[in-house]
Amino acid sequence: MWMYLGLLAALFLGLHNLCKKHAVQGNEVFPVLLGTIGSGFLVLLPFFIGSLYFPEYTKQIGLYITKISWATHGFVFIKSMIMAASWVLAYQALKHLPITIVTPIRSAGPFFTFIGAILIYQEKPNSLQWIGFFLIIFSVILYSKIGKKEGINFKRNKWIFAIIGATFLGASSGLYDKFLIQNLALNPQTLQFWFCTYTVLILFCILCVTWFPNTEKRKAFKWRWTIVAVGILLQLADYFYFKALQDPDALIMLLSAIKRSQILIAVVIGGLVFKEKNKRKKLVPLFGIMVGVFLILYS
Repeated sequence: MWMYLGLLAALFLGLHNLCKKHAVQGNEVFPVLLGTIGSGFLVLLPFFIGSLYFPEYTKQIGLYITKISWATHGFVFIKSMIMAASWVLAYQALKHLPITIVTPIRSAGPFFTFIGAILIYQEKPNSLQWIGFFLIIFSVILYSKIGKKEGINFKRNKWIFAIIGATFLGASSGLYDKFLIQNLALNPQTLQFWFCTYTVLILFCILCVTWFPNTEKRKAFKWRWTIVAVGILLQLADYFYFKALQDPDALIMLLSAIKRSQILIAVVIGGLVFKEKNKRKKLVPLFGIMVGVFLILYS
């Protein structure tokens, strides 16, 4: 069942990436990011209030937000800092790079998760899983060669380093999620609510320094409906992902790879919607990534 929940998370992540590209295109990145996380927070806020005043009902519908200790709050705050840094880098890169380049590079995330799962959680991959992961990495390298034809030099372009950094931090957060869900026994909605709360506070502090004092940047910001859509789709994706992690048999390295099937939506539909170049050539490494995911799923 946790694999099916992972596929649902991948579906909503793929749609989330399309909306995110539209939200940041020609727009101010930081207020967009705050708007998306803030939208997710507002979606979860009624369940927090309901948990305080109508606990029986929220327990009945499976969306009760439990009370947690100060130590647990600290662990969730660490996750918020990791993901805030990852998103700031990723959104900046997405603003300056084609979605058909950004998304495949982020698909290398399972490789980092894979190494962490072996070292930290002693998850044991078999030979097909090894092949699948290295096939994903090879496909990402192939994408870099295609990117050069679009005027993107992977060695000199700072946004490439930004998306690589975002990918590493995102993978670290994925490993940390297993600790929060399984070791601290946090339910998905509790983790999501407090994570959104702390992330909104972190991003608000960043905007107080980088955006609010700058009149030109404030005027350059454009409100778009996709900002709200990104926040809602992200919460749906996270909910199914965390539900999958609640299963003690769930392997974080496989879940991380399953989530990469979102690439199909981002590259195929995104390439058509945003009219990006070399779509046919990008299908070759896309196929490699999908085969890698397939090998992991059915190994």
